[in-house]
Amino acid sequence: MTKAERTRQFIIEQAAPIFNRKGVAGTSISDIMEATKLAKGGIYGNFATKEEISVEVFDYMMEKVMEELRVVAASEISSGGKLYALLDFHRNYAVKPTMIGGCPLLNFGIEADDTNPLIKRRVNEVILAMEDSIVALVERGIRYGEFRKDWDARSFAIRMFAMLEGGILISRIQNNNRQMCVIVDALKAEVAANIVAGEKGVVGGRKGGKEGERK
Repeated sequence: MTKAERTRQFIIEQAAPIFNRKGVAGTSISDIMEATKLAKGGIYGNFATKEEISVEVFDYMMEKVMEELRVVAASEISSGGKLYALLDFHRNYAVKPTMIGGCPLLNFGIEADDTNPLIKRRVNEVILAMEDSIVALVERGIRYGEFRKDWDARSFAIRMFAMLEGGILISRIQNNNRQMCVIVDALKAEVAANIVAGEKGVVGGRKGGKEGERK
């Protein structure tokens, strides 16, 4: 990275927790200057507007979240195991988010609904990408005979994503994950109900075997 690129990345990283806590409207250039110890010219020398910083911050935080989810899913071999692992992750993420300020998708999405078309578009793109990743896991399981062929992957993906995001919101407001646990258990039950009966090696939605066998 060039010096300019490093400075730009530094601003994004330092501004991220501020935007996630205070929102785009609530975050000022002065907040970013204080966090980065840069003068106003140092900020505007790298970004044209605060809105441009907010978009880069959102992309940065969501890439962090997506990487976490990829690592969680990679810890299991079967498609059922991967779905279970993702659900278990959200059970804890609801009350102990890895990002300061909570879930950036939820935070930015709520604020940008009617006020920031660019952020709204980016949030929508992430929602569709996350739903697509769930669809891909279900279709992978169907392809390898792990799940029932008549399981509607898209319908489940929409339910799973919407229920988890709603659970995160409620958990943050109530300061507990009681309702998230109910949501996770319900989604796990749906996964279990669609595992092909009698498939060998499946334990709680997880299946042993060599990674190369289930690509």
